[in-house]
Amino acid sequence: MKKLLFIGCLILITACQTATAAQTPVPLPSPTATFLPTLIPVTDTPAPTPTLQPSPTPFPRFFTNEFDSPLIDWAILQAGNDFVPNIKTENSSLILQMDSPYSWTYAVYGAQTYANVRIDAQFENRAGGPSSVGLLCRYSEANGWFEYNVFTDGTYNLLYGSWLSVGIADYLPITDGSSNLIQPGGAHQQIGLLCSETTVTLLINETIIRSVDVARYELTEGNVGITASSYENTPITAAINWVTVREP
Repeated sequence: MKKLLFIGCLILITACQTATAAQTPVPLPSPTATFLPTLIPVTDTPAPTPTLQPSPTPFPRFFTNEFDSPLIDWAILQAGNDFVPNIKTENSSLILQMDSPYSWTYAVYGAQTYANVRIDAQFENRAGGPSSVGLLCRYSEANGWFEYNVFTDGTYNLLYGSWLSVGIADYLPITDGSSNLIQPGGAHQQIGLLCSETTVTLLINETIIRSVDVARYELTEGNVGITASSYENTPITAAINWVTVREP
């Protein structure tokens, strides 16, 4: 379950580029839309004219973020259509709310790149379904990225995304499946993504559900990130309670 058309804007610290993407083949259709990318500030109190501010301290390499402050060291990617999702930090959670169907929202930690890394997050689906929440590793604008998604119907997948040319990307399925460890909507659960050498490992609640050899994709390093998606039903609300980036 993934998008057929991907149109959005990824700003790594200060750069903004328009992106369109097509994925092959997927079970759910996605509407075609003309979309002017919009930078979405993540703050507790929206400002009339938001701007990204430099971090007062050096960007950490390994950390736990409990979302007690704005995401000034992350970049936001909105994709799917021209609807701007509601993204904010509230009560020590990152809230990702999508009121439009077939919308994809990404938060990418652009301050550091990693060869071998583990990223974990605790989240809950507060409203709506079907929807998904996931993690990224080895994101590179030039070489591609790995994307792990967990869906409210108890399934999961691992995708490889790569830019075909300027602004056009292709998403290839690597593996998918189902797990009874995936909790229903409203329950807290933890997911983890481990990129180590030529293996990507998928975890749910500290339990390994799949390890995959990804040597053929030749991704060696990149950024990490969080993703959430809506599909045919809205509104969708996902709350990320914390994210941890650490050595594998």
